[in-house]
Amino acid sequence: MTIRVWDYLPEYEKERDDLLSAVEKVFSSGQLVLGESVRGFEEEFARYHGTGYCTGVDNGTNALKLALEALGVGPGDEVITVANTAAPTVVAIVSTGAVPVFVDVREEDFLIDPGLVEAAVTPRTKVLLPVHLYGQCADMAPLERIARRHGLKILEDCAQAHGARHHGRIAGTMGDAAAFSFYPTKVLGAYGDGGAVLTDDEATDRALRQLRYYGMDRTYYVVRTPGHNARLDEVQAEILRRKLGRLGSYTEGRRAVARRYEEGLADLTGPGGLVLPAAGEGNEHVFYVYVVRHPRRDAVLEALAARDIRLNISYPWPVHTMSGFAHLGWREGSLPVTERLAGEIFSLPMYPSLPEAVQDRTIDALREVLAAL
Repeated sequence: MTIRVWDYLPEYEKERDDLLSAVEKVFSSGQLVLGESVRGFEEEFARYHGTGYCTGVDNGTNALKLALEALGVGPGDEVITVANTAAPTVVAIVSTGAVPVFVDVREEDFLIDPGLVEAAVTPRTKVLLPVHLYGQCADMAPLERIARRHGLKILEDCAQAHGARHHGRIAGTMGDAAAFSFYPTKVLGAYGDGGAVLTDDEATDRALRQLRYYGMDRTYYVVRTPGHNARLDEVQAEILRRKLGRLGSYTEGRRAVARRYEEGLADLTGPGGLVLPAAGEGNEHVFYVYVVRHPRRDAVLEALAARDIRLNISYPWPVHTMSGFAHLGWREGSLPVTERLAGEIFSLPMYPSLPEAVQDRTIDALREVLAAL
């Protein structure tokens, strides 16, 4: 049996009846677009986070894009973020006409280095966009102080951090707005695409609702441009409502998998050896992915693939090195920590329903491979 980093089928078998009843509820409701399921999920997701407003959208990329637009970002503005993120973070910035400005990350936790942010602020900076990467939160307090000093907005990228906490505060409640993805692999994943934006500001929420629906505030009447067709689907919303109630169990399942990895691999760490994930100070990690490091990563992955264990790299190419963003003018060598990490990281299988036998096989194979290097 081939081992991969993610598989939804064990979860589906366990939750099949509830998921199919969600589909039936929507199909028999008489309203297939922006109906009760979307409204219900928005209310429940906002309540879960203790925020005032939630706007459901069609995917995580548009959650970021519409949030940026709702915060007033447009052509020529600058948004400070990181390059060791999924490309959609930067695609969303560029699609507004704004310019992404990258800062390097901390080696110990892969998160934005707050000590480098203020030097990147210019008169054109509009938003700080920290990415809560791999399942834990960026160090928010210094970013909040920088934002206050310079009159900036903060947009949290929470696509990988559903339910994560930072000094007791839940991801999505520490900025002016927060964007979420519900892509199927996420900690809270749909059975298709989906996204949402949280905010406590009524005007921002009103702008988001207009932006996701062609710029309209009522049927057929456009009040702002550009508008988009970016509505959360009713079926996905109803599935997410069911799964939201199980988010705590999903998180605990991931943490249990992480603990077994740590127990099985801890003795392989040390200079020149395997580096296991480290939680930042005050962070409650939810382990969206379990990212480890090794200086001979490519040889490790090749040897594991020969044993039918096919792992993933999140992410092999920092965004600033991609040809599609060459026009931004960044060069290799400009973000040394980000670039070094990209050559060493890889992800072990991680999902709440990961069978222990599969995890044990992964641990045993990794131990054999490292011993043979």
